[in-house]
Amino acid sequence: MKVSMKKHIYTVTAVLTGVLVGVLAAVNPFYALDSYLTDGLYTKLTGPSSDIIIIGVDEETLAEYGNFNLWSREKSAALLEYLYEDTDNAPAVVGMDFMFISDYDRETDARLAKAVGDNTVMGTNLVYRGALERDPSGRLIYNTEHIADIEVPYEELAKTATLGFTNACIASDGCVRYALLDVDIPEEISERNTDNSIGEGIHESFDKAVLDVYMEAPPVRTDSKGQFQFMYSGKTGEFQHVSLRAVLAGEVPHTAFRDKIVLAGAYAPGFQDAYKPAVNRGKSMYGVEIHANIIQALMEHKTMVPIGRPVLILLTFIITAGFLLIAKKRKLSVILLLSAVMAGAYILLGRLLATMGIGGERVFMPCVYVLITLAIADIYFIIEKYVLERIRRKHTLDVFKKYVAPEIVDNLSKSGDFELHLGGEKRNVAVLFVDIRGFTPLSEGLEPEKVVAILNEYLKLTTTCILKHKGTLDKFIGDATMAVFNAPFDLDDYIYEAVAAAWDIKAGSKELGDRLYEEFGKKVGFGVGVNCGEAVVGNIGCDFRMDYTAIGDTVNTAARLESNAKAEQILISEDVYERLRDRIEATPVGEIPLKGKSNKIMVYSVDSIGSTDSSIQTDIS
Repeated sequence: MKVSMKKHIYTVTAVLTGVLVGVLAAVNPFYALDSYLTDGLYTKLTGPSSDIIIIGVDEETLAEYGNFNLWSREKSAALLEYLYEDTDNAPAVVGMDFMFISDYDRETDARLAKAVGDNTVMGTNLVYRGALERDPSGRLIYNTEHIADIEVPYEELAKTATLGFTNACIASDGCVRYALLDVDIPEEISERNTDNSIGEGIHESFDKAVLDVYMEAPPVRTDSKGQFQFMYSGKTGEFQHVSLRAVLAGEVPHTAFRDKIVLAGAYAPGFQDAYKPAVNRGKSMYGVEIHANIIQALMEHKTMVPIGRPVLILLTFIITAGFLLIAKKRKLSVILLLSAVMAGAYILLGRLLATMGIGGERVFMPCVYVLITLAIADIYFIIEKYVLERIRRKHTLDVFKKYVAPEIVDNLSKSGDFELHLGGEKRNVAVLFVDIRGFTPLSEGLEPEKVVAILNEYLKLTTTCILKHKGTLDKFIGDATMAVFNAPFDLDDYIYEAVAAAWDIKAGSKELGDRLYEEFGKKVGFGVGVNCGEAVVGNIGCDFRMDYTAIGDTVNTAARLESNAKAEQILISEDVYERLRDRIEATPVGEIPLKGKSNKIMVYSVDSIGSTDSSIQTDIS
């Protein structure tokens, strides 16, 4: 019942997560983050069109003619006259991305108006000012995009040229990736427009007006705000461009402009007509270059509208909820692979919709919400299947420490084997006991801190040697140490490992004993006993405090051997000797009585063993 409830809760959580992600994707609260990602994913730079050429008022031009604001309309008129004087090589359309709002002087104003042909487009400027309005349902709203006025060229020029607004649509993250086709002209503006340059109805954008002169533009879908998202064709500086100075000096032949879309505009930093494009982030792009990109996007039908909200919600719901439901019972490696595949498929779908479209229409689809959700889900499953598992394992090991020696717990942690036989089992083991000879006389004349320091060095030596040979440190008994080999885990060659550990203890004790003698004038040594045989190993104690240890005659005999060993002597039983006689050298000590045993046992003193690392270092400070 409990498992079923957990499963039910998880399912509900997965479904709610899918719904939440779908709603977030539709509302798009993290627009800037999503745009940063999708600008790169959905960009398909096909290269600037050779049909578009920019004439820039650049640094070279300003250096030749001075401050642009002090120019008369003579230079602009001269440009148009030059472009149109050779009718066989005239451009198809000229777009002037400049504002000629007020009169300057009669002569040059008239010259510019006369130079304008039927295929010249002049820029206007929409003036936005917030205002209270009623929406289609009659509800009163504050419209921040209310058009309060339209700045148009002076009357004589406005009557001869085609007009289009040049305003850039700057997104909330500061980048330009949207554009307007046209706007509805408020009635009050039409009434104020006495020169009739702006009539009632629709006022086209500069880009749409230029393209309408050049060709019959393909139909463009827009969103509820009349906007469309365009795809850039070229990066900053990639559209072919020439300096206005070079054109006016006759250095650029008329043939360079034949049947082209010619855009004239600011091409120097001083104009402050640069924007953040949605490509090559970190570099600004002049307004005239952005117009070139928009015009090419309209020509080549590289425009997008947001995917329908119901479709987006359904799609993101299927991806996120489906992933969570499928991944629950899978291995972590499968989960990570599945999330990567689903993320890749979602990104690929978004790119295909943006670059190829569906039903002839390109569609923009936010993707950061699905990717973030999959990443968070991956982190959750990593925590659940790895980190939490390690926490649970550590907790289990900490619990074991209440009744199992810490050294055994460390081995458990390394092996991952928790199948201990609680209550004990019979195992063939080797048991090692080691004790200090002469420690009591030494300690009587020392300060307690020094006694503890010496004892700790001794215990460090014995522990290091035992663990080096994969023994289990069973316990410390005063200044004695007990170790078991082949329990709780099977250990290859465990009898030899026990004797090798004893030999390393003997080797290390010599250096320790020499330094103690040099410092205190008293020498200590180690007596070691090793026995092998069957013993009962397991948990000994009560329910609130247990020790993992070995008991039985094999253990008692090992303890008796140690008690009979002299300083720097390793005594082993006959059973140990018979098992290792071809690998060690030992001197028979003879039969000795052991306390608690009726029969004497044959004992050997180890003289040497096969190769083993005896470089055990100790340090007393």
